[in-house]
This record gives sequence, C-alpha cells and structure tokens, in this order.
Amino acid sequence: MKLIKAMLTVLTVTILSSACTKVEVPVENELTPDNFPKNEAQFLLASGSAYAKFRDQFATTYWQLQSLSSDEAILPTRGSNWFDGGRYQQLHYHTWTPDNPQIAGVWSWGFSTISSCNQILSLFEQSPDSESKLNIAAEIKTLRALSFYLMMDLYGNIPLTTKFGDPNLPQTQSRKDVFAFIEKEVKEALPRLSEVTDKSTYGRPTKFAAYALLAKLYLNAEVYIGTERNNDAVAMCDLLIKSGKFSLANDYAGIFKADNGPGTTEFIFAVPYDNVQAQGQRFTWYNLHYALSAKYGLPWRISGPTSTLPEFYANFDSKTDVRNNVWLTGKQFDNSGKPITISTTKKGLDASYTGDDGATQIQWQLEFSPQVTLTNVQNFDVGSDVLGSAKGIRNNKYAPDAAAATNNGSNDVPVFRYADVLLMKAEAILRGAAPTNGQTALSLVNDLRTIRKAENFNTISLDELLRERAREMNWEAWRRNDLIRFGKFEGSWGYKTDQNSYKRIFPIPSSERILNPNLKQNTGY
Repeated sequence: MKLIKAMLTVLTVTILSSACTKVEVPVENELTPDNFPKNEAQFLLASGSAYAKFRDQFATTYWQLQSLSSDEAILPTRGSNWFDGGRYQQLHYHTWTPDNPQIAGVWSWGFSTISSCNQILSLFEQSPDSESKLNIAAEIKTLRALSFYLMMDLYGNIPLTTKFGDPNLPQTQSRKDVFAFIEKEVKEALPRLSEVTDKSTYGRPTKFAAYALLAKLYLNAEVYIGTERNNDAVAMCDLLIKSGKFSLANDYAGIFKADNGPGTTEFIFAVPYDNVQAQGQRFTWYNLHYALSAKYGLPWRISGPTSTLPEFYANFDSKTDVRNNVWLTGKQFDNSGKPITISTTKKGLDASYTGDDGATQIQWQLEFSPQVTLTNVQNFDVGSDVLGSAKGIRNNKYAPDAAAATNNGSNDVPVFRYADVLLMKAEAILRGAAPTNGQTALSLVNDLRTIRKAENFNTISLDELLRERAREMNWEAWRRNDLIRFGKFEGSWGYKTDQNSYKRIFPIPSSERILNPNLKQNTGY
C-alpha cells in the first residue's frame, strides 16, 4: 500500500455539501483554537478533505465529460444497461442540456473541491503565521487554482468563490478574469511550493505541478482569452525540463499499474488511489469485459460498457509502438495462451439469429470488434447479446488490480505528466514560439517516439502532433481539451454529427441556476 494514500484518507476537516455556488453555511468542525494544527504534519492532515474531494470524481464523472464528448471513448447502452436516461448518449451526440446529470455532477464536484479549499484556508487564517502554515496554504491555493482551471475549461464563465461562508450569491466571471485569477494565484503560491519530488510530497501540488498548470493554461490561452501565450508555455515547460526531476519511463505500461506511485518518474502531479482507503478509480470495471475477470484474478464482475471508436484507434498505426499494448482488440486469450470462451447459445450469441437451432449451446471465443454498431438507435443500444457485449476495442491502460476485492483499483491517475510537457512544448513551438535549448518540435516528438519504440518522423505538423497526443495521452482526460485547441471538436465521429461551436463549453446546470439566479447561462443554452 502506498503511504500517501493512507495519509490522504485522514479527514480532519468536514467535507462540504456538493453545491457551493449557493450560500456556504458554516459547518461544525473538529478543529478549534485549542487544538488547531501547529506543525507541518498537522497542517497537512487538516488539508485532507480537499484532496479527498478532488479524488472523488476525477477518474469517473470528470473523465467522462472530457472523454465521452470526444472521439476517444464511447459508452453505449448494452442490453438496456447504462442507458441512464440517455446521459452518455447526449455526451456522444453533443446533444446535452443543462439538465444532464453528468454535467451537473462535475460542476458540483469541482466547486465542492474549491469550497473545501476555501474552508481550509479560512481555518488556517485563525492560526498564527508559521512557515508550515504558509507552505501548506500555498499547496491548497494551487489545488484550488487547478480546480478553477478545470471548471473554466469545461464551463467557460464561472463564479470565483474564494471566501468560505460568504453570504452573497456569487456571479459568473468572464473566462478572461478567471484566467487572470488562476495565473496570479499560482504565481503567488510558487515561492512557497516544495521542490521535493518524493513520497513526502506525492499527491500534493509542488512547484513543478504549478509550472505544469501554467503551461497548460498558456497553451490554451488563445481558446480561453483570444490571445496566444505560446512563448510563456515554452518557458514553463523549460522550467520542468531543466529541473532534471523527471524523465520518460522505459516501461510505458508500468507507469499506470496498480503499484505506481512516488517512484514513477513521469508523474508531475497525480491523484493517488487505493482499492480500500482511497477509492474512486474504476477504469477496469468501466472498460473491460466480464469474461476477462478470471484472466486478471478479479473476484468481482466487470461491467465494461466503455470502449474506443475506430476513428481514435486509427491513430495507433505503428506496429512497433509499445503504446499499442494498452488496447484489447480481436480474439482474447488467457495468460497461458488458451482462448477465453463464453458459454452461450446461438441465439444468445447473436440475437438476430433466425435458425431453428437457436437454443443450441455453443462456446464462443471472446473477440472485440472495432465497430460499435447500434441495434437500437433511439436507446443508443449495441444489443443485449454476447456479440453486443464485445463491440468496441477496450482500453487496458490502467491494468487490473488483482489485489482489489471490489471494482476500485489502486492505479494512481496522472493529472500532469512529463511526456505531456514535451508534447506541450513541441506544440507551442509549432504554433510560433521560439525553440529553446536546442530542442525543436520534431526533436521533442522523436525523443518521445524513440522511447516508445515507434519510428521517428522526418517532419512534424500540428495534425500529426494531435495524433501523437492521442497515442501518448489516451484515457488521461485531455482529449476534449486537445480537440478544441486544434479546432477539431466540431468534427464527426461515431454517431456524432453536431457541429455547433458553442458546445465547446458545457452549460451551467439548471439545478445550480435555481439555487443561484446570479449565474448567467452560457450562450446557446
């Protein structure tokens, strides 16, 4: 078990209620002036609720908004399971409304995290200043800035709630103002953020996590505020590169296994998960297939509704690229090479079978087909038969956790990763930033491809860079962000044909606007 995971589950601050764009009501708390934290360990434990809240939906509902709305992933109904009122269908078709539960859930998650940060900072203000207090406060402010960034990226104009217990209902602020706040907040926190990158700081914002956040902010600046900041993005990437703290891993698959953690050289900032004490990462349950449970030694049944689309899988076109191995496609075998079979009937295999012998028992080898064809378009359903359950190539990037007694895995999930830094720098140079340190866009991409065992490029374009980001960053909750920045979010994939550019940001949930009429709805909704 990873030490930091146990630490993050210690919640000495009460987690706040989900909605925080309404009046924040002070809650009872175990911390009083008599027992307030005085040293670094105590301040760190007092900040636990913010990290627990951030962890809560990062690898589930937040990931869904960023990935199911893109060409990267699709979550169809499988035999009436997972229809859930059409919420996932809406994400795929881009037909979501302000009443979509996933959109409301992520808003609630993001602003609850911000509210937790606000409460912690409010409590810290009651304690005398000390180095420990000011350093941990800088970490919480950076986590809050990251949460504001994710909310701004998804919803555009958002409220800037920074005071706990403020009785005034906040108003939405322009994306430009939110951008400026995030930049200022992170820069002010930087001097007090740690440069240590070991288990003592793992899962907490360090100076390098702040650089990565600013790099991501600047790379997307033209989308957010209409002004490019590519040279600034390169400058932040260079601070990370020159630090010498991070490196590309030789074992790509190993980065994402259940025993990943502080020793993972590519992780700049990650969300720690544990199958018992820090739950919330369920990629195996979402992605794989029930017939694979035995292969991976899992005592629970996989649901497996999510797969990728042929359009996305087409990016994996190098036969030698080790990143191909994150996908399960075609016929499946167990660890000894024996075919994985499913006991069924001819009719159970294929519901469209019309022969008289439909009840005949058969053994069918599990085979994932690339196409995700619908048998019921209205219900977004691929069918209730065995063939329907096997439609779609499956992502196995976060390898199954054989030690898990439930569908929660111990694989930590990266927020910022060193490979992303190299790709961000390459992209910023392609978009006009000056090359630095002898690194060009082509050399940066080829450095990555070399260690991933893929053929080097002779030239590099923005279109090819986007494809490289698909290969490297799949299932890390950046695909929607990438497609918008590259002007591809209005494209067609799967069953999606919607081309409305206002869908680049999600609507403010109806439930939040009922609670707070000061929230102005986004254009188009």
